[in-house]
Amino acid sequence: MMAVLEKGVCVKSDKRECKEGGKPMIAKTPYDLQRLKLDKLMKNVEKPAPIPERPKEKSMPHVPDFVRNVMGSSAGAGSGEFHVYRHLRRKEYARQKFIQEKGEKELLEEAYHKKIEDNRKAAEERTAKKRAKRLKKKKQKKQKNDDPQTVANNPSSDSESENSSNNAEN
Repeated sequence: MMAVLEKGVCVKSDKRECKEGGKPMIAKTPYDLQRLKLDKLMKNVEKPAPIPERPKEKSMPHVPDFVRNVMGSSAGAGSGEFHVYRHLRRKEYARQKFIQEKGEKELLEEAYHKKIEDNRKAAEERTAKKRAKRLKKKKQKKQKNDDPQTVANNPSSDSESENSSNNAEN
C-alpha cells in the first residue's frame, strides 16, 4: 500500500508509509498557513468547522448614586475610609470613560450609516439618470424604426416637447 503525496504533504495518517519525502509542510507565508488550515478542514467534511462567537459588549459598571459617610482622602478620615473613597473614585472614572466611549461609538455608527445612506441615494440617482437615458434612446430608436420620415423632419422628440411647452406659455 503506497502513501499518496499531495503538494508535499503526506495525506496518509501513517507516517511510516510516507517515505517519498512526504515531510509535513511548514507554512512560510500566510498563504501557506491558510492553505494548510483549509486542507485540514477539508479532510473531514462532515466535521463542523469551529466558528468563534462575537465578543460580548461591556456593560456599564454600577456606581451608587449617593455615598454616605465617606470623608475622602482629607485629614481626619479613618485609615479604612481612604480605600473606600479610592475604590469609588476609580469606579466613577471607569463609568465616565465607558459613557464617553459609548458616545463616540454611537457617533461613529451614525456617521457610518449616514455615509451608507448617502452612497445608496447617489447610486439610485445615477441609476435613474442612466435609466432615463436608456429609455430615451430606446424611444428614439423605436420612432426611427416606425416612421423614418417623421424622425428626419424632427430630429429629437425633446425639442418638440420644449417647443410645445414654450408655445403654451406664450
